[in-house]
Amino acid sequence: MTSSAVDAAAERPAAGTIEGVLFDVDDTLVDTRGAFGDAVGAVRREFMPDVPASREPEMLAVWRDDVHGHYRAYTRGELAFDEQRRRRADELHAAFGGPRVDDDLYPRWLEVFWGTFAASWRAHDDVAATLRALVAAGVRVGSVTNARVALQEEKLATAGVGGVPVLVGVDTLGFGKPDPRVFLEGCRLLGTDPARTAYVGDEPDIDARAAAKAGLVGVWVDRPGVRREGPSAGEPDDAAVPGVHRITGLDELRGVLGLP
Repeated sequence: MTSSAVDAAAERPAAGTIEGVLFDVDDTLVDTRGAFGDAVGAVRREFMPDVPASREPEMLAVWRDDVHGHYRAYTRGELAFDEQRRRRADELHAAFGGPRVDDDLYPRWLEVFWGTFAASWRAHDDVAATLRALVAAGVRVGSVTNARVALQEEKLATAGVGGVPVLVGVDTLGFGKPDPRVFLEGCRLLGTDPARTAYVGDEPDIDARAAAKAGLVGVWVDRPGVRREGPSAGEPDDAAVPGVHRITGLDELRGVLGLP
């Protein structure tokens, strides 16, 4: 057994107790990090051609880290979606010597960024087999996400992820995770008892720990080499709280949940 499996096995639910699994979408089911990497590369080539391609990993880190928390402000209902994205774009450009992303430049910037991003949506390799196994075990599955429902439905369809209805998005209640009402609404729509429902996501704070505080079983997917920094940073000790488990891939999920 790997060390991560040992971490995840602590306080494992009793066999047969889990009746539903709710998934995050981005970087849990869909390789959003990879798609963002493609989009950031397109932005560099279009707007910052003097920046060498070797710096694209740094640019991706700045984009994903979102150290000023603009996206989280959006999920709290404090910023409009396009405004949070424009601010993040402007900060990315400022960090690497690009032109200001003001209201005039933003439409062109969005065309480059979003066109590449949406064309790059792919499912993680461990998704299809995990979903098949959960369904075969009689477990209900759905998604609770901090993005708009329609966007995530399109993302899952493009990535070829079927059978995972997007039950709750940031536009469902007007706010997102980590508010416990978001997880509880997902359970209500899935038709499962929160105590018998797992929530699986890549951010230890707003996914796993927040789900556990809401009464669900929290599972943090800590994929090797892709851990976030900034506000979403996590460490293995983040799983060392009751009701939270850490796995390094979805292929470990059934074992953690006590499923066949």
